[in-house]
Amino acid sequence: MTIETPIRPMSVKSSEGPGPRLMTASTLTGDDVVNRLNQKLGTVTEIMLDVPRGRIAYAVMAGGGFLGIGDKLFALPWTALTLDTARKCFVMDVDAARFDNAPGFDKDHWPSSADFDLLHEQIHSYWGSPRYWE
Repeated sequence: MTIETPIRPMSVKSSEGPGPRLMTASTLTGDDVVNRLNQKLGTVTEIMLDVPRGRIAYAVMAGGGFLGIGDKLFALPWTALTLDTARKCFVMDVDAARFDNAPGFDKDHWPSSADFDLLHEQIHSYWGSPRYWE
C-alpha cells in the first residue's frame, strides 16, 4: 500500500476498487447519490456504524424534498453504494422511481434502537443487498 496525496483529507490509496481505502466518515457526508443515468437521488447526511460489529451499517440519504424542505431520509445498505472518486459522489444502480415506495423515515423521527433489527431486514430486503452482519 502506498500513501499518496489524498483526494480528500485522511485518505489512504488502495490497490483494490475505486477510491481510497481509508476515509473519515465526515469526508463522505454531503456527497450526492446518483444513479447510472446521472440522476441525483439525494445526499448522504450520515453514515451509521454498527459499533459492536465494527462495520458500516448503512448510509442515510436525504431526498425527495425541495431545497432541503420535505426531505425524506432513506437508510441505504452500504453495499448498494459505489464511491465515484472522480465525481465525488456515490453511485447506486437503481431507478429513481424505486424511492417512491422505499422504506424511509422523517428527520425528526429516526428509528429507535428497538426497531434496529427490523429496519435492517427491511432495507436489505428492499434493495436486494447482502446483509452485512451475516
